[in-house]
Amino acid sequence: MLEKIREESQGFWAKVILGLVIITFALAGVGSYLNTRGDEPIAEVNGEEISVAAFEAAYQQARNRMEQQYGQQFSVLAADANYLKTFRQQILEQMISERLLDQATAEMELRVSEERVNREIVAIPDFQVEGKFDNQRYNDLLRLNGRQPAEFKATLRAQLTRQQLISAVTGSEFALGYEVNQLLALQQQQRDVRVATVNAEQFVGSIEVTDADIEDYYQANLASYDTEEKVAVQYIELALDDLMAGIEISDADVETYYSANQNRYMTDAKRNVTHILIEFGDDEAAAQAKAEALLADLQAGADFAQLAKDNSADSFSAEKGGELGMFGKGEMDPAFEEAAFALNTQGELSAVVKSSFGFHILKLVEAQDEQVSPLSEVKDQIVAALKRERALSEMYELHEQVSQLAFEQPEHLDEVAALLKKSLQQTELFSHDDAPAPFDNALVQKAAFDADLIQDRVNSEVIEIEPNHYVVFRVSDYQPIRTLTLDEVSADIRSLLTEQKAQLAAKAWAEEQLAKLTAGEDISAALTEKGSEWQAHDAVGRFANGLAPAVSSAAFKLGTTAENNSDVVELSDGNVAMVQVLAVKAGEAPAEDLINNMQGQLLSANARQIVNDFVQALRAKAEVKQYAGI
Repeated sequence: MLEKIREESQGFWAKVILGLVIITFALAGVGSYLNTRGDEPIAEVNGEEISVAAFEAAYQQARNRMEQQYGQQFSVLAADANYLKTFRQQILEQMISERLLDQATAEMELRVSEERVNREIVAIPDFQVEGKFDNQRYNDLLRLNGRQPAEFKATLRAQLTRQQLISAVTGSEFALGYEVNQLLALQQQQRDVRVATVNAEQFVGSIEVTDADIEDYYQANLASYDTEEKVAVQYIELALDDLMAGIEISDADVETYYSANQNRYMTDAKRNVTHILIEFGDDEAAAQAKAEALLADLQAGADFAQLAKDNSADSFSAEKGGELGMFGKGEMDPAFEEAAFALNTQGELSAVVKSSFGFHILKLVEAQDEQVSPLSEVKDQIVAALKRERALSEMYELHEQVSQLAFEQPEHLDEVAALLKKSLQQTELFSHDDAPAPFDNALVQKAAFDADLIQDRVNSEVIEIEPNHYVVFRVSDYQPIRTLTLDEVSADIRSLLTEQKAQLAAKAWAEEQLAKLTAGEDISAALTEKGSEWQAHDAVGRFANGLAPAVSSAAFKLGTTAENNSDVVELSDGNVAMVQVLAVKAGEAPAEDLINNMQGQLLSANARQIVNDFVQALRAKAEVKQYAGI
């Protein structure tokens, strides 16, 4: 079973389910050693905690990806408090699912080799220059984002291990030909319909809404008239970016730093080799003998590229004559790496090298030794590093001073504002669902609605919003939960009930007319009397047909006989529509690429369902706790 999982992780489903591995960076900085509450749990999965800090980092990464992909469209959605709350909950659900999968892979003792992790890293476009992996860029990007190679590899290894499990779960899934054809036939189907819209306003005059109706509705829906708890706060932020913006770095500072830290700007030694891999197989001795024989052939003048194509078990590199491309230290199997960096002359052959994958023969293509990057190339990096270094030092001191002032003078933030040379900010009243930034952060929002801070009106702790970004605040106003009175909502309820009853009256009239139509009567005059008429829509497709959703749905559910070809539907604008199907037409025969595309969609849908069922099964057996504060 485990071997099958490992094999499947290399195959088709690894690409269908997870696609390319996309790496995002979680910034880290002074927050790792200042006093914060980011280690509080937001959820717990079988005893393993998911911290608020980890959740906020994942949320910020997901939000950044959405903003990059959808731009202003996502910004509009994110302005909706309900959408944002749902989005945050989805991120937490994803983290819980990932933790369940991680626990399952650990229980099954699944592993991903170092070579596999390295292959994935060198294939990530962000780490490439002109289409090839660049170790300097790799290290620079990690360093720029406060990540360590070991930490980054651990994150990637966890993703790949989950991929193994998911690939095995979905690896046997398939789509039958008749399923594809049936689904395509339904999707390509067209219908001739006619629609008559009946305006509900014409029935308002006959509608009566009594005070008793209003009170009954109010009592039945009392909970919906509860207001939300709200607070208004006065606050001030301490952010690394703001501090960095006010720091100037001189050329002399840059030169001094460069001279003292040239080791930081050394380009790592690299090697580009071609290799031939002979796997151990069932007979390690025979594999070694084969490798030794190939080495003898090479020493006698045989073509390395041809021997690699004919003999190497590394099919990926064999197609390129065994060439691996440039790599640095720490990227390959230790024995392989030692042999590669022992080669110094172009064309030089290694002895047979034994690694954890088999026996290798290496030939040097290119060697690059360590060298110092010129100042002109790294000046911008040094300026940024010096600004960050000085700003972090200043932030640490300010953090301590702000914490002390906020504690010693708990009833105001005036001294804090003077220290930071910034103005205090004031919010309007807000609830949990419509909190503005930075109070949409789980930790900050939790503190803002803390009973003690609300009652005593004292300053909060200095709270980390995200790495190197802090806020301190005090509650300036509070509005408790209360139920709106009947007098406050009576007019709204009367309007709502009038609209509902008018729509029901319009629907009853329309159903009466359809009954007459089914009986063979002509209802054109009745429609005209109500300001309506039939509108024909020929060859209507199932998707993007210009019809109202309720009308479109009904059109493709109805039959074609007089008894089942018509219906009345309620529209979202409060009106109703009469829908009648006149004919059903088969669509055009689908092209081959459409058939293939549909097969892929069906496979993906089936696989997603299988993965979802698998995760839900894990969750059903798990103990999952979620804490407030999403």
